[in-house]
Amino acid sequence: MKQLMALGHASVCADANTLSVTGKVDFDGAAAMAEAGGDWLKSRSRGEEIILDLGAVEDVSSAALSMMLEWQRVSRSAGLVLREVRLSPVLAQLTSLSGLDALIPASSS
Repeated sequence: MKQLMALGHASVCADANTLSVTGKVDFDGAAAMAEAGGDWLKSRSRGEEIILDLGAVEDVSSAALSMMLEWQRVSRSAGLVLREVRLSPVLAQLTSLSGLDALIPASSS
């Protein structure tokens, strides 16, 4: 797995078809993380299936939701097939509370 960026409290990594995040996604780093992940998504081939793995995200805020939605938007724009979004329990709870769970192909880790 290739590390795309790291902050003191979180990192964004990617492998063949999976973009993953670990750690705490907050307002201090979410924009930079969204950009790093978005650049990786834009580098993929049109029609490629991808997975967004946020199963190791901890202590989330609405910034994590914004990042996840931005990656979904970039995926659609790049013509990618979003096969699955893996959510940590805390992120799945926040997604459900915000009413966004119906908008993503999610599975809780």
